[in-house]
Amino acid sequence: MKKSEREYLDKLVQFGCVVCKKHYNANTEPCIHHIRTGMGMGQRNSTENCLPLCHQHHQGGYGVGFHSGKKVWEEKYGTELELLEWLKERL
Repeated sequence: MKKSEREYLDKLVQFGCVVCKKHYNANTEPCIHHIRTGMGMGQRNSTENCLPLCHQHHQGGYGVGFHSGKKVWEEKYGTELELLEWLKERL
C-alpha cells in the first residue's frame, strides 16, 4: 500500500462512521467499507472509493448494516456514492 493510500485511510478512520456522523451527529469508530457500486464479482474498489462505517452500519442487522440488506440500507441512509460525495466534501 502506498503512503498516500495509508494517509487517506487514516483520515477516514479519524472522521468516523459516515452514517453516524451524517444522520445522528455522532462519532463512532469505523472499519473501512469498499464501495461495490459498479464493481464486478470479486473486485475491490480503490482506496479513494471507501466509506468509513461503524460495525453496526457495516455488518449489523437487517436495515441497519449494509451487508445485511443493501436496498433497505440505501433507502434509509443514501447510496454509497451519495455518502461518498458527502464525505469528500467534509474531509
